[in-house]
This record gives sequence, C-alpha cells and structure tokens, in this order.
Amino acid sequence: MYRSAAVQKLAGRVSGPALGPQDEGYAAEVAGFNTIVQHRPAIVVGVRNAAEVRRAVTFAAENAMPTAVQATGHGPSRAAEGAGLLINTRRMDKVTVDPVARVARAEAGTQWHQVVEAAAGHGLAPLNGSSPLVGVVGYTLGGGLALLSRTHGFAADHVTAVDVVTPDGRSRTATARQNTDLFWALRGGKGNFGVVTALEFGLVPVPRFYGGGLFFPGDAAADVLHTWRVWTESVPQEMASSLALLRMPDMEPIPEFLRGRLVVHVRVAHLGSAEEGDRLVRPLRAIAPPLVDTLAEMPYTRFAEIHNDPAFPIPYDERSTMLSELGKSAADELLALAGPGSDCADLVVELRHMGGALSRPPAVESAVDHRDAAFCLSTLGLPGGRPDRVVDGMASWGTGRSYLNFLAGPGTAQLAERGYRPATYARLGEIKARYDPENLFRFNHNIPPRAKSL
Repeated sequence: MYRSAAVQKLAGRVSGPALGPQDEGYAAEVAGFNTIVQHRPAIVVGVRNAAEVRRAVTFAAENAMPTAVQATGHGPSRAAEGAGLLINTRRMDKVTVDPVARVARAEAGTQWHQVVEAAAGHGLAPLNGSSPLVGVVGYTLGGGLALLSRTHGFAADHVTAVDVVTPDGRSRTATARQNTDLFWALRGGKGNFGVVTALEFGLVPVPRFYGGGLFFPGDAAADVLHTWRVWTESVPQEMASSLALLRMPDMEPIPEFLRGRLVVHVRVAHLGSAEEGDRLVRPLRAIAPPLVDTLAEMPYTRFAEIHNDPAFPIPYDERSTMLSELGKSAADELLALAGPGSDCADLVVELRHMGGALSRPPAVESAVDHRDAAFCLSTLGLPGGRPDRVVDGMASWGTGRSYLNFLAGPGTAQLAERGYRPATYARLGEIKARYDPENLFRFNHNIPPRAKSL
C-alpha cells in the first residue's frame, strides 16, 4: 500500500505506528471514547515515551502541521483533520507511587483506575473523577472536579510538577519554582501549551470511605431535588454528592430498572465511616422508598460504582454551566426544563455540589476558576438533540462560566473563553503567544495567542 513520504519520515522517528488514512490500523488509532467526533488527520502517530513525543512535535512544527493530542478521547471538541497530526499517547501508561511522600507520577496515557489501584495498597487515593476510564492528564489539565474535591479541592491544586513538550519541540518541567508561567497555565488551561508527557501530583489518605447511590422514581423528582438542595447546605465538606435526572434507553447492558423511564439518582461519596454516612444521608432515605439503595462503606477501589459511568464508547454531546445558587426558584426551573412532564431528551442532567475546599484558593495559584460556584450543572445527550437547552435555561442562576471538562461535541470548540474569568483568559492567551505563537495546538478548546496588554 502507498504511504506518503511524510508518513514514512515520521515512522522512521518513532517505534509506534505512524499511519495515514489509507493504512490498516488507522481507524483504531484515531478512535476515542466519545465517538461524536471522528478524527481524520493526515497522520496519526502512536508514541511510547517522551522522546518520541518530542520527535513528533518537532516533526509537526517543521511541517506546520496543526496538532492534536489524545489519550482516551472522552471530551473532544473538534476533530483533528485536514493536514493535521494526531499524537496518541495511550501507550504511555506507567504509574509510580511514593507512599512516604504521598505523591504519584503518571505518564500521558494513564487512566484513573490505574492510579487508584496503585495508591490503594498504601491507604491513599488520587483526586480522580467519577469514571475509571478517563485519562489522568486531560482531566487534570481541565481542573479536575473529583469525588473527594469538597474535602481536598480540584485535582489541579495538587499537581506538583508537569513534564511537557512545548510546540518548539523542547522538553520542559514546570513547577512552582521553574517555568512558573507555564505551571500556572497548564493547571486549568487544558491542552493549549504542548503535550504533557507526565504529571506528578499529591495523594490523599482515605482511611474509610462510604459511597453509592439512591435511585428514586421520576415522579418523586421534585421532592428529591428540593430535599437534596436544602440538605447540601448543612453537610460537612467530607460529604460530596450529586443529583442526576436519568433517561436511559431501553437496551443492554443498562439495568432494567433504569430503562425507558425517568429516574432520579443521588450519588454520594463520603470520607468517613458507614455510621457517619448513614447518619448524614438519613434525610435523603426518608424522602420516598428508593428503587435501589447501594449506599454502604466500601474500599475506594470501587469508586466507579457510585456514578456507573459508561464503560463502552458512545457518541454524546456534553454541556455545562456553573451555578452561583440553587434556591427554590432555580430548582423549580430545572424541573420544568428536565423533570417529569418536560420534553427533555438528555440522557443525564446532573447537579454536582461544589463548595468546601473547592471554594478555597490553592497553595499555588493556577488558571482554575469556578471557586465561587455553588453547583456545577451538566448535561449529556445523544447527537441530534438540543444540547444547550437546559444549561441556557438556567443562565439566570449561573456565574456565566462553564466547566470545560464537561463540554464535548462539535459545538464546543469555540467555547474556551466561557471557562474563565476575563483576566484569567487574557493571561492564558498571553502565555499561549509565548509558547505557541502559531497556534499549533488548536484542535481543542482553543485559546488563541494574544498580544500582551500594555
């Protein structure tokens, strides 16, 4: 089969695959978890280490090829296409844990379940999200809203070092003491500044953990939502929770009690014992007889059972907005938009309780905003729906900003500015101009280069 000279040249620089659209294996190499975006770059390259990342980025710069990076592909915003290069980092998945320092190091393609499993034997855990299959790097660069964030803050707040290959092909390490502008920007600025080859971050102790969920029938949605929102005002920061309105299709492998109906799912993650957890959730259990109650003390390695996120690739649009409050009128409006009797078709409409450590500044300043938000509202729906309807309908109670990790789909590529305060976004643009003046890394929630303000 014919292979272009460019593909052959790059293939000579790496040990992994370098493929063009006509090559066998190309489709599997460009595929991501969220199939709503179909990448079709001129070349995809599978890298195995930081040196190969450096060679791939240098190749892209030499040939003026716009570049994308993918580990798992959960949150794509724009397809890598045309003359572009896609760097697939999934083969870089080494994890090390220092239990004395309570620090982990994860390579670019690592998924969260790998870190959780490596840390668990030492009584430690990372600040991972709800899905075990999400990539560590992409999640953390977007801030990282974790199951334990109300106690410990955003995942990005715990990053101590970032190894990154910048668009000039140079390997740099960014910390609080070196390359400090890059360290600030990478923690919250997503993939705009190069290819992160490894992250070093702090772990937290988890002596006991209580989690799971309460599933209620849809006709109890109003009672559940209003009770839950009032309940969140008094719980300690060790208690994290979210409430989701679920409309699951009638298909395998979805549990039968969820199929083809509206179900309200209250998700709970509590750093504490079963006795403490049971006492705190008593008002929720008293709302109505649940369809299913899975709340119990569990090892943290079973965290995926709390949200039960999809374990297989699907196409989905995702939107989000940060809410400054959730009073009675806001909750009633959400019920009108997505509750019983509404025409909402989203698979999931979720409210995540913020506050606690999420509202406090980090030890080292970063580009992660949203510390003024009381709740994060997100939606997930199949292609062809109205993905903006619910979040736009709740704008009156919003901060005006979105959580970029919960923005996915072709309609989100130009929404990066919504993730930040104006001053944060301006500074990110200035740092982008310093490290990526040609906007080589543009297949993302793009922050264009910006001239420094005088």
